Amino acid sequence: MARGLPFPAFWLGFGGLIPFAACAAGAFIGPEGWRGFALIALIGYGAVILAFLGAVHWGLALAATAEAETRHARTRLTLGVVPALIAWGALMLPAWAALTVLIAGFLGVWAAEESGAREGLVPGRYLWLRRLLTLSVVVILSAVLMGLLFG
Repeated sequence: MARGLPFPAFWLGFGGLIPFAACAAGAFIGPEGWRGFALIALIGYGAVILAFLGAVHWGLALAATAEAETRHARTRLTLGVVPALIAWGALMLPAWAALTVLIAGFLGVWAAEESGAREGLVPGRYLWLRRLLTLSVVVILSAVLMGLLFG
């Protein structure tokens, strides 16, 4: 799959980092009464985005036409569902645990995408974009987690 990505995928992807950064900042430097809300909003947004990442793979599985790609349909469909289940579970945990689960979820999807790319199942430009976005999200969530645990 050597298809490129439409340009809006880049600016929408990077625009999707704004709520992560804004909520993280709000959790640390926002008005005292809003910090807890910002933390809950960050966890909720992280869960939504993690579920969205799974949906990408569900779409890739349904769009697959080549025999080599359809052989991987079960794995792709599973990857389409598991991130949403992880995200949903994270919503029921204390903040420090929810952040830990979300970080692990984002890293797990990243690892699965890297593996899929080696088999030609993930477009290269998509993977480049996912690397940058996932790294940014993991850094933001990790900073908030460290702030909760040690700050």
